[in-house]
Amino acid sequence: MKPLLHHTVGILLATVVSVVAAKTALAQDPVKLEPNTYKVLLENDRVRVLEVRQKPGEKGLLHSHPAALVYPLSTSKAKFTSPDGKAVEVEIKAGQVVWNEAQAHAVETIGSTDTNMLEIELKK
Repeated sequence: MKPLLHHTVGILLATVVSVVAAKTALAQDPVKLEPNTYKVLLENDRVRVLEVRQKPGEKGLLHSHPAALVYPLSTSKAKFTSPDGKAVEVEIKAGQVVWNEAQAHAVETIGSTDTNMLEIELKK
């Protein structure tokens, strides 16, 4: 009986650690995680404006954004992978304004051109 109890406690502890680690990863600021990709151009009490630059083949880390407006400066292709592992490939067209609800993802530029965009994150 004791081995079963220890096994169950071990699984429970591993689950709790995984959930805490996942929530910590989701709360990560892309500017702190990837300063070569994300640069703050403006920040005040209402918005934060980021310049995002990524070369073909570069893969970003899992991070999160609040609700934001995205304005691509170049046309590129990217793969967005959510925390649950689901991936979506998207063609990002220069000048196409996009609204994104708050989300967490990792981004990889999969096309042959650089990703270059402005991301305007809204604050509460």
